[in-house]
Amino acid sequence: MRVIMWTGRRRESPRMRPSPSPSPGPPQQPRPRDLSSPESAGKSMHSLPAWMRLYFYGMHGITLDILISSADTFARTGDFKMLGFSSPYLCLAHSATHFALERLYLRKSRFLGRPAVFSYILYPCVYVALQVLLGNTMADINHVRGVSAVHLAFQYLVALFYSQVFLGGFLRLQYRASETPAAGGTVQGLPGAVRFLFFGMHGFLDEVIFTSLFNLVEKSDRTLTGHTSLWSFFMYGSCSFVVEKLYVHLHYRRGWGTMKRLPIYICFIYSWELCWGLILRQYNACSWDYSHYPLNFQGLVTLLYLPGWICLSLYQDVLSNVLLRVQCAQGQPGRGAVSNGRQCAGHAAQ
Repeated sequence: MRVIMWTGRRRESPRMRPSPSPSPGPPQQPRPRDLSSPESAGKSMHSLPAWMRLYFYGMHGITLDILISSADTFARTGDFKMLGFSSPYLCLAHSATHFALERLYLRKSRFLGRPAVFSYILYPCVYVALQVLLGNTMADINHVRGVSAVHLAFQYLVALFYSQVFLGGFLRLQYRASETPAAGGTVQGLPGAVRFLFFGMHGFLDEVIFTSLFNLVEKSDRTLTGHTSLWSFFMYGSCSFVVEKLYVHLHYRRGWGTMKRLPIYICFIYSWELCWGLILRQYNACSWDYSHYPLNFQGLVTLLYLPGWICLSLYQDVLSNVLLRVQCAQGQPGRGAVSNGRQCAGHAAQ
């Protein structure tokens, strides 16, 4: 039998060492929250507001007007200027019709048993009917001669693109409405190709609005018909894309104010317009000529438009700041995104 011997010694408990007092010093400032991380962004993201979707639908509608009318003009004249036509009236009409088509798209869950009926018959037919009605109502503006079978086939393909690809992805976009990226942190937004497309379409909108107002003042044209060139898409898209890069670098990383950034914007815009004009003029594709304006250089740039470029440069910063807050939701979008303002609507067709 094992005998446990009592030694009589009492085991001493270990001493509790006092915790070191914090060293005096300035209080630590909280680190700026990185809003580009999924954890932070997910708490403040909302679906795109209605005004933003209406803005994009109008701009996208003008882009389709320019594409169709410029193709029609080139087919009839062979002019490499590729002029296209639209109007602020058409912009408003496109916003309303596409917003109505969006509401129709959000009802597609009622056709779960017959998805082909919705995707290939109902939605395309409603889309084509609205576009034909809109085109016939404003035929004097868009300069398209009648409705041909090719035109109807093109509109049907566009309707399929909308219902199968575009709306599913567009309604997944989310917007951070109340916060801006932390200074010096990583600035993330939509992919560069998407922003390039946005800026190109916005260039169409800018030129249509400007030329329509110019025609109203100079020619008393109450139809507000404006025009632009198909090449303007690439000019504005590339120029605004670079200016946005300048905005991110100079504003978020160097902390430059607006008045300090503005001269750099203007110098780049004039240089970009001059380079594009020299290239297009070699192929008789340059759609503008400022030779009759004062303070022009080779008829391609003029200081007369300096106030307009300043306004567009300031507005460019606003657009860039908005686009940097837009991100695409990860994973499968939930139901009722537009109605509850938290999730994206619809199912993106891959």
